[in-house]
Amino acid sequence: MIRFLVDVLVFVINTLYRDRAYQRFYVLETVARVPYFSFLSVLHLYETLGWWRKADWLKVHFAESWNELHHLLIMESLGGNKHWGDRLFAQTTALVYYWVVVALYLVSPRTAYNFMQLVEEHAHHTYETFVKEHEAELKAAPAPLVAINYYRDGDLYLFDEFQTGVKPESRRPAVDNLYDVFVNIRDDEAEHVKTMLACQKLDAQKTFKSPHTVLSPDDHVVLPPVNNQEVEVELHSANL
Repeated sequence: MIRFLVDVLVFVINTLYRDRAYQRFYVLETVARVPYFSFLSVLHLYETLGWWRKADWLKVHFAESWNELHHLLIMESLGGNKHWGDRLFAQTTALVYYWVVVALYLVSPRTAYNFMQLVEEHAHHTYETFVKEHEAELKAAPAPLVAINYYRDGDLYLFDEFQTGVKPESRRPAVDNLYDVFVNIRDDEAEHVKTMLACQKLDAQKTFKSPHTVLSPDDHVVLPPVNNQEVEVELHSANL
């Protein structure tokens, strides 16, 4: 069923937008960020009901939606949303998929994460093909300001936060032209796949942490004073 839903989405988008790359990417990014809204909604519901609190999951999924938002803003800056028909199709599809993923996540979180893994794998393949076929023209075009602010000049905390397979602050990509931007988006999609795979692990309830939560062996925490003396404790990530 999951593969069928993804295949239908891919077939429709590829058919309607075969020769309209930026419009296709606009639709893809509009839909791609919605499942993260679904995850957040259900997790907030569980916390509201007092069932459990998953702060790390909330942080990572919000960072993922923030990343997809900037992909969407980039596509809008390139004119992908100029036609009302494209906006209507993208937003209607997104609304349907929001409720589909909410239902999936309520019944089986691993299934919902598998769905999103397949969507992100398709996105990665789509961008990989695009940068190979249009490398020369993309390198001749400037990077949109929104991409420069997101990948280089802005606050990069949330950029690091969605990449659970990468050490924070270790990935600082170039953003000198439009080619770099699409390469960065392609690589972002690969990082989303890694995070979705991590969420599907059988022990994810215990092991899944946001990148900034996992402490390195060199990190120290100062505990409250004991007998007027501060106590410094070294924390090892393996013991968390």
